[in-house]
Amino acid sequence: MVVAVSLTLSFAGTPAGGDSGSKWVAPAEADKLENPFHKDPEAWKKVADTYKNLCVICHGDKGHGDGIAGMALTPKPANLTSERVQKQSDGAIFWKLTNGNSPMASYKESLTEEQRWQLVNYIRHLASK
Repeated sequence: MVVAVSLTLSFAGTPAGGDSGSKWVAPAEADKLENPFHKDPEAWKKVADTYKNLCVICHGDKGHGDGIAGMALTPKPANLTSERVQKQSDGAIFWKLTNGNSPMASYKESLTEEQRWQLVNYIRHLASK
């Protein structure tokens, strides 16, 4: 549960389903990180269960920031399908998943680099639904 709540706060600061929010910005060098799965349209499928196990509780099934545990959080979980999240570079999202931001945990040790990149693709996929 701590891990799931932590992922929420990486993109926190929006009302559920909202689009405004957090001032948490990845450093500029994160934008230079290249997603090794960028051209793999199936990469997101490999972490669908990871998203369900770690993220749904706060971000909801569709990533709208409406998960049951997220309702108790301040700030509220971000809507991962929002323009604010989707306009971030893959590298910035990867950096946030990797480094965390209090109280969000870092996923550097609990998820492989490959899984974190695939989660970036999953977040992109959510917006295409």
